[in-house]
Amino acid sequence: MVATFRDVVGHESIIGHFKSSIEKGKVAHAYLIHGEKGTGKKMLAGLFAKTLQCEAGGTDPCCQCRSCIQSDSGNQPDIIWVTHEKSVISVDDIREQVNGNVLVRPYSSKYKIYIIPDAELMNPQAQNALLKTIEEPPEYAIILLLANNIDKMLPTIQSRCITLNLKPVGELDLMEYLGKIGVPAAKAKFCVGFAFGNLGKAIRLATSEDYNEIKQDCVEILKNVNRMEIYDLIESVKKMAKYKLDVYDYLDLMMMWYRDILMLKVSGSPDKLLFKEEYSTLKQQANYISFEGIENVLQALDKVKIRLEANVNFDIAMELLLLTIKENQNGRSNRS
Repeated sequence: MVATFRDVVGHESIIGHFKSSIEKGKVAHAYLIHGEKGTGKKMLAGLFAKTLQCEAGGTDPCCQCRSCIQSDSGNQPDIIWVTHEKSVISVDDIREQVNGNVLVRPYSSKYKIYIIPDAELMNPQAQNALLKTIEEPPEYAIILLLANNIDKMLPTIQSRCITLNLKPVGELDLMEYLGKIGVPAAKAKFCVGFAFGNLGKAIRLATSEDYNEIKQDCVEILKNVNRMEIYDLIESVKKMAKYKLDVYDYLDLMMMWYRDILMLKVSGSPDKLLFKEEYSTLKQQANYISFEGIENVLQALDKVKIRLEANVNFDIAMELLLLTIKENQNGRSNRS
């Protein structure tokens, strides 16, 4: 895809940093770009690499030179995207794709740029192997680490990188972008509220073929979970598993529901509700679920994300979550 920094929604400070470093000739050898999934790390890293290799030598890629054309087609020989086949990035992946050829000079460009998506998946051995290259890089080498969870990066790696934290994109910018790609205003507003500044998340929900069904199923579960029997909960989990939407997004929809309940308990006002059409149900639930119950549910939603990241069985994790929600909506304390 042909793109420049002008095509990026938000992240002005990050773009400004990139442009300034290019203009002043002070590009670092290692960057750690941190933000949750969908915030635009890959696009920013790709554009930075494309700009650095652009034959025009500006602070935005020209999109016309040979290097830019190669970058847009994914065939720029001196921009290397590190890949992995397993759930971890192993020391062999780093040795074969980075350390093994970093001393070979660039094929046709000024720099040799390595981009490592999901860098937090590097095990300690892989990170330590990469550390040696970061500590003593050739003058032409640049390494861009893209991490969803910076806490999983070794302190020694973090201390040797320039860390750039991606901030949430403003609601108006998100609304404008969704409008440009043809998302109806009401749907866009809901998706923007759901995304909390994450453009990728807003787009995933807005463009999902299952959008209406996902939203309705989520609402039906949360409206009726306190009356469901175990077999009903199991059937609900089976429905969740079939959607193409990321399960973490489905969990965020649930979190939005309890955010709305909390808003009603605190303010009593429906003005800022995301599930406005469910006001009467939300109001009813707000009357009989305690603040402690809401906190228990929100903690359970966070806990199930951690369990899923640790590859706990999806069905078991989700069944435990729904049981926790059921117990707390019925006014019973839960300690799972």
